[in-house]
Formats: sequence, structure tokens, C-alpha cells
Amino acid sequence: MTDAKEILERNEAWAKARVEEDPAYFKRLAKKQNPQVLWIGCSDSRVAANVVTGTAPGEMFVHRNIANLVVATDLNMLSVLDFAVSKLKVKHVVVCGHYGCGGVEAAAGQKDLGLVSHWLRNIEDTFWANRDALRAIKNKTARLDRLVELNVEAQVLNLAKTAIVQAAWRGKRELMLHGWVYGLETGRLKSLRTMKGPGDLDAVFRYAAS
Repeated sequence: MTDAKEILERNEAWAKARVEEDPAYFKRLAKKQNPQVLWIGCSDSRVAANVVTGTAPGEMFVHRNIANLVVATDLNMLSVLDFAVSKLKVKHVVVCGHYGCGGVEAAAGQKDLGLVSHWLRNIEDTFWANRDALRAIKNKTARLDRLVELNVEAQVLNLAKTAIVQAAWRGKRELMLHGWVYGLETGRLKSLRTMKGPGDLDAVFRYAAS
């Protein structure tokens, strides 16, 4: 894909093909969305949520940022989470990282990337919390792969810490949090962590009902 003109031409061909296969496709899709899953993934162009999961438009609500982070001060992410959980009533929230993540590598390498470095500070904190185990891994690729996994697990925990998720759990909502990692070289997803309710969260992080 080389330019915007080609993108528009491909869109035209795609839309035409959909209508030829199913004349009511877009009319049906336009009526409403009813996703059961919120996907919080990396902005990496190789990890498109619907593509790697084989899901159709309307089946997955998506938020993406550099290195798939869940940051307590990120109003964009929190707004997406609140809408997905409180309004769309999704039953699953997935944090999906991927091996070969440039953000994770940059954080581990102490590279100064300007504003991006402030964002990646969250991964540096994860590295520090697990520094002994990570530094014991001598192979760089293996060490970065492990940091990718630890980052995903940390973001699932960050989700569980939010008032949004905890309110849903107090309301006896069916809401599961998942941490997955995607292999660029295999195309496969791997499950790392699942949280099903407040019982999976240490008491120090739990909000009392208002």
C-alpha cells in the first residue's frame, strides 16, 4: 500500500464485494453494535484486532495505544473502558501485547524518545519491579519477550484496580479480564492471565462501595 488514493480504491472494492455477497450487509451493521469484548491492544500496524481474532465488524470494541498500556491518568482509555463496560455491557476485556513490541524494547533500552519516553515510563516501572528475574535472562530476545508478558499482566492488574471494573463486579456483572500476547512470527494468541472478580485483587486495591 503506497498512498491514500490506493487506500480509497481498496475501500471501494471491499465495499462493493460485501454488497455483492450480502446486499443488506451495511444496512444491518449500521443499526447497532453489540460487542461482547473490549480489546486494548498495541498500536502496532501488524496487530489488528479483528484480523488476528477472525472477528467481524461489530463483534469487538477496540482501543489501541503504544505498548497496550492501561494508565490511571489516561482519560481516553478510561472513557473507552467506561463506555464498553457501563453502556455496551461487554463481558470480556482483553489486554493484548505482542512479542517484538518496539515500545517495550525502547523502555528496556533506556532510549530517549521524547514525549513517548514519558508514556513508556510505565513499562520501566514493570522492569524495575522484576529486575532481578529479567536481568538473569541473558538472551536479549528472551528477556524482551518476558518483559512483554510481564507488561501485559501488569496492565490486566491495572484494569482491575479501576473504579469502573470494580463497580461492575460489585454489581455482580459477568466481567472477565484477560491478558494475552500475540506472536508476530506464528500468528497465535497466548493466554497469560485471567481475573474474574474482586477476589482476584488484593484488598489494598479494592474500593469500598459508596
